[in-house]
Amino acid sequence: MLILFAAARLRRKPAALTLEDLDRDLVLAFLDELEEKRNNSVATRNARLAAIRSFFHHVAAADPASFGVAQRVVTIPIKRAHIEVTHHLTSAEVDALIAAPDPKTPRGRRDRAFLLFLARTGARVSEATGVNANDLQLERPHPQVLLRGKGRRDRVVPIPKDLARALTTLLSERGIAHHEPRPIFAGARNERLTRFGATHIVRRAAAEAVTIRPALADKPISPHISGTPWP
Repeated sequence: MLILFAAARLRRKPAALTLEDLDRDLVLAFLDELEEKRNNSVATRNARLAAIRSFFHHVAAADPASFGVAQRVVTIPIKRAHIEVTHHLTSAEVDALIAAPDPKTPRGRRDRAFLLFLARTGARVSEATGVNANDLQLERPHPQVLLRGKGRRDRVVPIPKDLARALTTLLSERGIAHHEPRPIFAGARNERLTRFGATHIVRRAAAEAVTIRPALADKPISPHISGTPWP
């Protein structure tokens, strides 16, 4: 991307560029364009800069004559991102979200179980949608679930009684035995629930719950939002 940017800016073919063309000012202009024209986030801008720095570290080591050019580029600082205020839900707001789906329909019962799962386990969306029946241990006295995190960071999380009951009912309705490697939460076509589907469940519940808890209208509701507390 940097090479193509430099070629367009200097009106040369990429093969005609020299290392000196890729100076600090050009790299800074490239980073500005990422944000202003490509609408990249600060995090993405910094990731691009990290790659460029890595390239110029290699240049400095391989070609000592280019050390000056490389040094000016690798000293470009990363840009600090604005940290947004984290929004929290009250216990009553969490309960309103969980209670929003219609318990008289299969979809409503699935949605309730999924919302309850997020609330009680603190699982990430990918962890919740990735859970299979054989990851559950629902028998007393210590019900638990194996959550498979990123980078093989698996962890076992205890399951409270209300969630254990909801999951038992859900598995029974879908005809799934506890030992089967089948997804707990599935979509309309019985395939594993996607991230988009999970987000839709939460937003649908929020649209219903806001009639009971109007304060929810002023909060960005997503599967990632934290509660205070999520009992």
